[in-house]
Formats: sequence, C-alpha cells, structure tokens
Amino acid sequence: MPNENARRRRGAELEAALLEAAWEELRAVGYHELTYDAVAARARTSRTVLYRRWPHRRDLVLAALRHQAPPIPPPIPDTGSLRTDLLTLFRMVSTRMIELSPILQAIGDGRADGSDLTDYLHERVGQAGRREMDVVLERAALRGEIDQVRIPARAAVAPFTLVAVETLLNHRPLPEDALAEIVDHIVLPLIAHHGLTPGAGGGAAPERCE
Repeated sequence: MPNENARRRRGAELEAALLEAAWEELRAVGYHELTYDAVAARARTSRTVLYRRWPHRRDLVLAALRHQAPPIPPPIPDTGSLRTDLLTLFRMVSTRMIELSPILQAIGDGRADGSDLTDYLHERVGQAGRREMDVVLERAALRGEIDQVRIPARAAVAPFTLVAVETLLNHRPLPEDALAEIVDHIVLPLIAHHGLTPGAGGGAAPERCE
C-alpha cells in the first residue's frame, strides 16, 4: 500500500517521482528485467498509477530516458579557436557517453535492436551531434576560420558520432592524445576539404596537445 505522503503527490511532482523510480530500476536490473511492481515499490505507489500513464513498459522506459538523460549540458565554452572548441566539445561528449553507458548497455542488447528504444537513442545522439557541432562551426565561421555553408551536414556530425561510438567501445573517456588525433587528422582535414576559408588560421599546421 502506498503511504500517506505518496498519496498526496500530484501532477508533475508525482510523475517526476515515477520516472526517477523507473530510471533507478532500469539501472539496477536492465530493461528486460524491469517490472511495474518493482518501479511502483520504489516510487511508493501502485502499479495502477504507472499503467494509467504508460500502458507499456517501453513507454515507461522511454519517458524515463527523456526525463533523466539530457544531452550534453550547454553552454559549450568558447575557447577562441575551432581546434580547441572541438577538443572541448569532444571531451564533454566522451565523458557524457560514459555517464550514459549503464543505460545504453541495459537496453542496447540484441533483443532491443530495431525497437523504439534504440531508435530513440540513435536519434538522440544524432540530434545532439548536429546541435553541438553547429554551435562550434558557427563560432568558427564568425571568426572567419571556415565557410560553414559549404560543409555537408553529414560531414559536420560524423566526428561527434565517432567520438561517442569509440568511447563506448573503449568503456572509458577517450584520452587527450586520442582526442587530438581525431581533431587533427580527421576533423580538421575534413572541414578544410569542404569549408576552410582561404587564409584562415585553420590552415596552419595543427597544434599538439600538451
């Protein structure tokens, strides 16, 4: 039976408590072992309250992910150059992916392939990549380092995805030398091929990380 405090919760407060309980249970047991009874017990309420809002487990988990797993927190620091902006962004991406890895592992096995859950995660990474890379590239364009209009959308977001995937494969944040290698030997040459402004500082030889 839910206690007196739980019965008094309403609206946004109750929904937040339910989603936090679902998130905690997902982290504890994984997607395929998650039950409404266990989530209800964590939230100190009844399973009926959960079913009324989310009739299927998939809907509940998607709602919990959207509530508890925001993208990289803004703002991305403006370091004054494209190269160091990229290094800063990719460092943030790598750290964030490690924070999310328990959830990705919990729902990302073969039984979830092609589901709304994996579609949501793929969309989330893609959207975050486009948004954050746009910020970095817009700053570089304003400095005169690049011509952003000439850079294809896929070329702009590919480095973000590379950092995210490589981080998950290594099960740890990428070290500074790996980030520098990605920026100096993949990202900057790719951007230079499509959108380097003639005479811009980006044409200089890449700096080395200290």
